[in-house]
Amino acid sequence: MFCVIIAMLITSFQIAIYGDPEYRFYQKEYERYQVTESLSMEIEDVMEVTSYMMDYLIGKEDVLSIETEVEGQTQDFFNEQDRLHMEDVRHLFLGGLQLRTVMLILAAGLVLFLILTKADLRRMLTGGYFAALAVFAVLIVVLLISFAIDFTASFTLFHEIFFTNDLWLFDPAEDYMIQMLPEGFFYDMVMRIGAFFVGGLVILFAVMMAARQKAFWKFRGKTAEK
Repeated sequence: MFCVIIAMLITSFQIAIYGDPEYRFYQKEYERYQVTESLSMEIEDVMEVTSYMMDYLIGKEDVLSIETEVEGQTQDFFNEQDRLHMEDVRHLFLGGLQLRTVMLILAAGLVLFLILTKADLRRMLTGGYFAALAVFAVLIVVLLISFAIDFTASFTLFHEIFFTNDLWLFDPAEDYMIQMLPEGFFYDMVMRIGAFFVGGLVILFAVMMAARQKAFWKFRGKTAEK
């Protein structure tokens, strides 16, 4: 169940980031934070850059480079620091997708082991899920509190943990990419990911409760027959 929940978390990232091929969430965020004004770009050009960047992150493009009109000049939207940092982000994201595959294979292997050993599969899975859910619930509460207190500090800590360099430190006055993706965008994206994740946990909780209830009434029926 820990494996399943970790896989669900990674899937929540993927759905939140790539669930809409038109990237309407991104466009709403750009309008909310007046990105086109700060970059002096048309929204169509910003969306073209976004689509290309997202293709790069998931491995559909090999080089992060796209020419567009920024501040009245046709130029490469990304600079060398952008390329180096986003290469790190790409490795992190693709590594996460690989981890999800490992978690699902491991979960399937453990379920097969339970079946072969003739364990009470329903009881083991429901009990395991409730135990794993309790641990993740504590982690979610801790994260929500930390985000509410100081999102900037939490966001900084995330980068310090997952990146071994300081390439993620951009100058908002000079770097186009950070002007396109301000901190508010990342806060909203984290909340979006969290909503998908919690929604998935609730759905799986309902499934497990239904399975446990079914097992309970089946047990009561056998007891009554005796």
